[in-house]
Order: sequence, then C-alpha cells, then structure tokens
Amino acid sequence: MTAVKAPTWKWEWNLNTLVILLGFGGGLIAWGATWERVNANQGAHANALDRLDKRLTGVEATIRQLDNHELRISSVEKQAAEAATSMRAVETTLNSLAADMRVTREILQRIEASQRDGAQLRR
Repeated sequence: MTAVKAPTWKWEWNLNTLVILLGFGGGLIAWGATWERVNANQGAHANALDRLDKRLTGVEATIRQLDNHELRISSVEKQAAEAATSMRAVETTLNSLAADMRVTREILQRIEASQRDGAQLRR
C-alpha cells in the first residue's frame, strides 16, 4: 500500500487576489478620506448655522417692529377717520347754529322794528 501525502500549502499571488486586496485597501482609504471631509466640514456647517440663526433672530426682531408699526399706523388711521367724522359733525352743527342765528337776528330785527313803529304811533 502506498501512502498518500497531504498536499502542501503553496503561497502564490493570484491576479484576482491582488485586485481584490488593492480594491479593498483603496475602498478603506476612500472611506477614511470621506469620513475626514465629513468631520472637517461639520465645524464649517455649524458656524454657518450659527450665523443663519443670528440673522434669523435679527429678522424676527425687525418683523416684530414692523408689526408694532403696522398696529400704530392702523390706530392713527382710525383716529384720523374718527376726527374727520367729528369735524363733519362740528361743521353740521355750526351750519345749523349759523342758520339759527340768522333766524334769531331776523326775529330781533322785526321785534325792534315793531317797537319803533309802536313808539312812533304813541307819540
């Protein structure tokens, strides 16, 4: 009986093995570079977000001021409309008083005229 020998291990570099190992190494390097870019840009993005937050806070304050001005302007417009209405009422009242004064003056003139005529008749 012949003894069968176990095959011996040979260390050989196959082209597929080299391509796969180089691809895996390149993938690790690319992943590391991407991770570095993401981490490096996080600080820049955080600063940009802080800047935008400050700008937004300023814009909100300006909007509150504009709302306040709008409220004040509408109040002034309402007061102006009420003043115009009041002035029309005063004009109407003055016109009525002027007409009443004319009538009163005419009545007084007639009374004075009748008294003068009565005084002349008594003499």
